[in-house]
Amino acid sequence: MSFAPALRAELIKIRTLRPLLWGLLAVLAATVAFSALAGLDDSDAPESDPLFSAFFGVGFGQIAAVTFGAQAVSAEYQGGALRVSLAAVPGRGRWFLAKAVAIGAPALGIGLVTGVSSLAVGTSVLGSRADALTWQEELRGVVGCAVYLSLMALFAAGLAAVLRSGVATLSILIPFLLIVSFVVGNASGSVADFLPDKAGQTVLHETWDGPLGPWSGLAVTALWAAAALGAGAWCVRRRDA
Repeated sequence: MSFAPALRAELIKIRTLRPLLWGLLAVLAATVAFSALAGLDDSDAPESDPLFSAFFGVGFGQIAAVTFGAQAVSAEYQGGALRVSLAAVPGRGRWFLAKAVAIGAPALGIGLVTGVSSLAVGTSVLGSRADALTWQEELRGVVGCAVYLSLMALFAAGLAAVLRSGVATLSILIPFLLIVSFVVGNASGSVADFLPDKAGQTVLHETWDGPLGPWSGLAVTALWAAAALGAGAWCVRRRDA
């Protein structure tokens, strides 16, 4: 089977597995809801960042994104599904590439919808506090939100292929994102700046400190995702199905 039919088959899996669809919708719901709640804080502190406030919910929406990525891969290790998939697509590298694209493309699409919705809701709740934002900053936030959520889904997908378990993957990533990220959230100028979530979320800030800017931060997250996918592809090719 060539790449196009393999990709089509993987997209059909995403579309027909209800938990995966709910996971994508959860990305939108969680991000917009928490962005709205963040905007209700009427604090006018000079250091407040209206762009990050509008996209504050991304920190919670990414949990749904990594869950989606991990589940999409871990489903292949249940009930012998991977053996069926590889029987249809004997080229393991081609199959894994199709799986990655089938995960990344919907995540990017829902990420764009999430970014636009989060910006609209967040700035509406912020009111006059969002007036200083330029359209370039808002566009950067929307695009950055979409790319970041897609990369985090792919990062989780690669790790799930290594661990062959969605539970194990989420047991690592969710505590990391919810605990480690908050612990090092205010640390700058250290290795914390290069963690996948902290680096990628730089694009959601109006201003930033540290060695990474908006796009270089996303590039660091992309490197994390590429490393995880590379390790996942190696495991798929080398291990028994």
